[in-house]
This record gives sequence, structure tokens and C-alpha cells, in this order.
Amino acid sequence: MPNQQERAELHKTIWKIANDLRGSVDGWEFKAYVLGSIFYRFISENICDYIHGIMKEAGQPDFDYTAISDEMAQNIRQKMVEEKGYFILPSQLFQNVVKKADKDENLNEHLTAIFRSIEASAVGTPSEDDLRGLFSDFSVDSAALGSTVIKRNQLLAKVLQTVAQMELGSKYNDTNNDTFGDTYEFLMQMYASEAGKSGGEFFTPQQVSELLAQLASWNNPNIQKVYDPACGSGSLLLKFAKTVGKENPDLKYFGQEVNPTTYNLCRINMFLHNVNYDNFDIRLEDTLLKPQHMDEAPFDAIVSNPPYSLKWEGKDNAILINDERYAPAGVLAPKSAADLAFTMHMLWHLSERGTAAIVEFPGVLYRGGDEKKIRQYLIKNNFVDCVIQLPANLFFGVGIATCIIVLKKSAKTDSSVLFIDASKLFQKNGNKNILLPEHQDKIMELFRHRKDVDYLAKLVSNDAILENDANLSVSSYVEQEDTREVIDIKEVNAKLETLIAEGKELNQKIEAIIKELGA
Repeated sequence: MPNQQERAELHKTIWKIANDLRGSVDGWEFKAYVLGSIFYRFISENICDYIHGIMKEAGQPDFDYTAISDEMAQNIRQKMVEEKGYFILPSQLFQNVVKKADKDENLNEHLTAIFRSIEASAVGTPSEDDLRGLFSDFSVDSAALGSTVIKRNQLLAKVLQTVAQMELGSKYNDTNNDTFGDTYEFLMQMYASEAGKSGGEFFTPQQVSELLAQLASWNNPNIQKVYDPACGSGSLLLKFAKTVGKENPDLKYFGQEVNPTTYNLCRINMFLHNVNYDNFDIRLEDTLLKPQHMDEAPFDAIVSNPPYSLKWEGKDNAILINDERYAPAGVLAPKSAADLAFTMHMLWHLSERGTAAIVEFPGVLYRGGDEKKIRQYLIKNNFVDCVIQLPANLFFGVGIATCIIVLKKSAKTDSSVLFIDASKLFQKNGNKNILLPEHQDKIMELFRHRKDVDYLAKLVSNDAILENDANLSVSSYVEQEDTREVIDIKEVNAKLETLIAEGKELNQKIEAIIKELGA
């Protein structure tokens, strides 16, 4: 990972690109060009580094893939597609294209052909789905880039050249080198912040992602597969690449996303974090209606931040009540709020020894009706392990305080739910709140010890929760500390008597003065 000074310089460079395009492309839309260029550079340098390693072992340490002919390169096409999932001709490499970009009058056409060629290299192979459409948001002919082809090409060249200047390192096989991934996270945070709510839909703050990964992986040995049914940009899945993934390079990542743009961002993110194509399976479809990974279930760990209070078909779809994911509860989540439909979906996909950590909208913890019945099902079957109240204002575009529900099947050791109040564990950072490492550590300490701690944690039996309308709201069980000043009545009375005596003495003096004046 880059040090703080290197990271700061990298972020300055990214801001430079943003300023170069200011006024031309909307900030949130602009991310497609920056991310697309970074991704293009990454896979170009990555394949060169990979080939160089092979040639070095073959006794040719000075071999330079960028300098050979396209005809000669065709000899390794099949091997590269099998091992890397894609192939790029030397003439199409980012390093070679960027050298001539500012003088290329047909840059837009050349980039389009290159992107199509890279995606086409995987057609008919196991990596086809992982490559398809990855550059679809990189619209080289968008009028937003300029009113003429010349202006658009000038702007595209400027983006490529600035990305080329970024100090992003080259040792991609070093699991500690995550500069490309760090750049991606910074970009997503920057654009999500600018875009407000619309950007927040694509991005879970890094510190929340880290906490979910810790919760789902704690005391959960031999994790082979991690799953997120609403994977967004993939930040939750990739926290496992930085933790569990280091110990298990064969860890598999599964995710589903309904938004095509976000689906592309997630797959790009996987590549930028050097997760090989055969280690991830990200699919595009509606999770609640058309689940794509039921054949791959169960999963050892599940982490997710599904959309809050999403409208869905619910009771209007007669088939859903018999769906094996939802049927056990006997009811469906209401049409106006699919939160607990996602919860039931994840529970079905969870292995018997696995753990799911899910960000939830607070209303699902205490509302009545069918949501109460679903909670009753979860509690009666001892699936709810822990509920954590998070601080408010952690997420972009969402000021309300959300919570985390931790689910387990047969891995629980008691018939209780641990409630943790972490609402005051945060640091103010501009107009947002953040969870510092020490806040995460405190939450994990409470989670591990599973004991009552005044004003912070309470272990409550399932029976007591069911008697309380299956209410899972943390505030119903963890007592709030009274921070009001304690008043000593005796001391107050003594002061009051003193004030009364002083008042009488003052009145006597005033009366005496008045008498003297009247004499």
C-alpha cells in the first residue's frame, strides 16, 4: 500500500483530472472515463508484468511485450485468455496508445476498437461474462466531452495522459500493493460525496465495509466463498480480499447487482484488486425475483448493504409466497419495504456454520404487521445473533442512523441476542461521521465477549424479545447513560437559605437608607 504522502499525491493527481474536465462532464458521469482509463492501464500493465514473469523464468529477463509485433503476440493469445481471462495486442496496450494519443485524430475510433477487441478476446471462454460490457460506460462519442470529434479526442487524450502520470506501481502480484484499488476507493468516495444520494447507492463507506468483514469472518474458519446479493461497487466483497483473501488466495467472491453501471463498476473493481476472473462471479439481475447463485449456495460468509425500503412485488406476485427463500416465514416483506425480503434471501444462502452481517434500515427492527411476523420467525429459530446500532450520518445521502444485523444458523452457542449501542462511537469528519479503527475495535470487543456492558451492550433472551413484540431495536434493551448533572438537594437548599438571608439583610439596608433620605 502507498504511504500517506504517496496517497496524498495520488489524490492530488486525481483532483487534477477532475479539474481538467470541470464544466464538460458531470462529476458522477465523469467517473466512467477516469475509472475506464485506470482499468485500461491496469489490465495493460498487468498482462505485460505477467508475460515478463513467464519470460524471465524462461531465461529471457529483457523481453518487452510492448515492443513486439501483433503477429508475434498472437502465439500467446490462447494461453493469456486461459490464465488471465483476456488478451491485448501490443499495439493496443495503454502504454503504446497513450504515447500517440494527443496526435491521434481518430483516437475515439481506435479506443472503441481496442475496447471491443479486449472484450471479444474472452468470447467463448469461461471469462466471457466477466469481460462483457466492461467498457460500455466509456462513451468516446459523448457530446458532453465536446461539440466536435477534435475536441472530444483532445479531452480523451488529456485523461489518458494524466492517468499515465499516476504513480500506481507495477508489482501487481504483490498482495500488499493495492494502489489501483485504493485509487478506485478514493474515486468512488469522491464522486459519491459530490453526487449525494445517487452516488451513495453505489458506495458503502470503507470503515463500514471493514466492520462487516470483521463481523462475518470472526470465529468463522475455513471461509471458501463470500457473497453479497446487492454488491454495488463490490467494496464489501473486497474487504475479504484484504483480510481472509490473504490467507486463502483461492477465496471465491459471488455477487449480484441490478444496476448495469454498478455491475460494471464491481467487475472493474475486482480486476483492479487483482482478483483473477476465475475467482469471482458477479451477475446482473434482480436478486429478489431472479436469484443467480442458488446453485452455488450455501456461502460461508455474507456481507451486504441492500437498498433501504425498496419497493417490490411482494404479495402481488402469487409465486413468491411459495419461493423456498421466503416461504419459511409464512409471510412476505411488505410491498413498500423489501428489506426483510433481502434478509430472508441471505438466510437461505447462508451455510450452517456461516455468518451474515447485513446493514438494515432501523424501521425493520420494530415495525408491526408482516415485518413483525418475519422477525418472530427469525428469533424463534435462533437465527439472530447480534444487532448493532450504528452512528447517524455515516452513509452518503443517508443521514439516519442505520444498524447491522448479524445472522447465524447453527453456529450460535446460546438462545439470546446481543444488542450493541455504537451510536456514540464515531468521529466528526466534515459533514459526515466516520468509524475510526478504535471504534471498530470497540465494537468487535463487545461482539466477541458477548456480555452486558453498561450503556453499551445487553444480552437478551429470545423469549424476552418475543414477549416485547419481537422488537429488535437496540434502544429498547441498552439503557442510555444519564449525562445530566446530579443535583444535591441539601446543597441546593442550603444555598437557597443563604440567598434568602442575604436578601432579607439587603432589604433591611434599603429600608434604612430610605428612612434616612426621608428624615
